[in-house]
Amino acid sequence: MSEEENVTTAEEVLVYLITQIVEDKEAIEIDIEESDTKVSMVARVAPDDMGRVIGKRGRVAHAIRTLVGAAAAKDGVEVEVDFDG
Repeated sequence: MSEEENVTTAEEVLVYLITQIVEDKEAIEIDIEESDTKVSMVARVAPDDMGRVIGKRGRVAHAIRTLVGAAAAKDGVEVEVDFDG
């Protein structure tokens, strides 16, 4: 498996999770930047949906990061996830 396939798995998990949470599904954008050691993903959602994605005390965001990280780790890639509204 190539690294790009691994990123796709993590990206698919991220998109799926965010899609289940937000109301404006058309506003979801995922930006990916790769470096030698890590892949950074920035998920952009509508400003009205940021509260849903972050959750109380950041619990939803933390859960999303954990699940995406697990999907990436299974494929041998380290991922960092950030959110922007």
